[in-house]
Amino acid sequence: MTLNKTGKPSKAVKAAKTTFYCSACGNEQPRWFGHCPACQAWNTAAEAPPSGGAAQAGRTAGGRRWVPQGASRPQGPVPLNEVTLESTERTGTGMRELDRVLGGGIVPGSIVLVGGDPGIGKSTLMLQMA
Repeated sequence: MTLNKTGKPSKAVKAAKTTFYCSACGNEQPRWFGHCPACQAWNTAAEAPPSGGAAQAGRTAGGRRWVPQGASRPQGPVPLNEVTLESTERTGTGMRELDRVLGGGIVPGSIVLVGGDPGIGKSTLMLQMA
């Protein structure tokens, strides 16, 4: 511990912050996670090595982000016309227009938020769908 001029502990030395990364996709988070928010993988959180010397706060000397070995970096934005549609099994609601809005039906395990002004028929729509 370092003391300053007044004899009190110095605040100049800070402990390195621990970060965690997903071993499947490389996503970094400041806290441990059980379910990766980026790739949806479970139990892939691993503690990132502490930054030292030229590397600080998860960045390397060249200004690039640290990527765990074996993980690929995201390529960045993809133009909309190059996005591939992965087939996901969907359950039809029986209401053609609602299925169209939901992209073909409800995806198992997903959540759909229905919002709008009072009195426009949210509850009626959900009751008809159920």
